[in-house]
Amino acid sequence: MQTLTIDWDHPTDPRQSRERDHVRDYVTTGGLDGHLWHGVPTLLLTTLDRATGLTSRTPLIYVEDGGRHIVLAAHWGAPEHPAWYRNLTAHPEVRLQVGAAVFQATARTARPVEREVYWPAMTALWPLFDDYQVAASPREIPLVIITS
Repeated sequence: MQTLTIDWDHPTDPRQSRERDHVRDYVTTGGLDGHLWHGVPTLLLTTLDRATGLTSRTPLIYVEDGGRHIVLAAHWGAPEHPAWYRNLTAHPEVRLQVGAAVFQATARTARPVEREVYWPAMTALWPLFDDYQVAASPREIPLVIITS
């Protein structure tokens, strides 16, 4: 049986220039520039692409609770889940950068009761998440819990 070697240190960054610039600033400054985006905390999530075996990195707004990081697969209210979410459902091992800290973690979709608890915290931080949910309907935006 062949062991999968994952290159967590050389992920692909977003294609869109504003997201790519955000990620590059975040990484090069150790989170000093980029951790706060429009006044809200963001992290960098690196996932393994389920088709290619390559890694990619995505900036996401998060809430922290007891060492767990909570994010939403909002995809700006698009009708389909974002690629990073589809990737972590196939391979839940991820890498996070939160400020200067970089570490391996495991991601999973929140259970309904967890979603009820954390959705208000996410929308308090970024109220547009409610609008994204309306736009995404009938897709329910997944809430993701990441633990190290």
